[in-house]
Amino acid sequence: MQENSISFEDFQKVDIRVGTILEAIDFEKARVPAYRLKIDFGALGTKKSSAQITALYSKEELIGKKILAVVNFAPKQIADFMSECLVLGVQNAEEVVLLHPSEKVNNGIQVL
Repeated sequence: MQENSISFEDFQKVDIRVGTILEAIDFEKARVPAYRLKIDFGALGTKKSSAQITALYSKEELIGKKILAVVNFAPKQIADFMSECLVLGVQNAEEVVLLHPSEKVNNGIQVL
């Protein structure tokens, strides 16, 4: 067993949902280059997030992109912006690669 193992019940507390990016704008006050995102989570509504994904993604290509995000973290103040969810990605060298569903699914669907 790994030292940092968690129980399945702990994992179930993390609410990961599918969303579609509606808006991506430069986050000029961020210390590290980032975008401010507005994401549609279906019945859960829209949520805002800050994401350091400028190295691989242009603002234009993000619009309409399906992503995965944790939606039940407490909001976090980043400069003058309140982030309401955490967009998920993997670190690949210096860049962050977004995680997304490989098939068409509805916004708000929960990752099991």
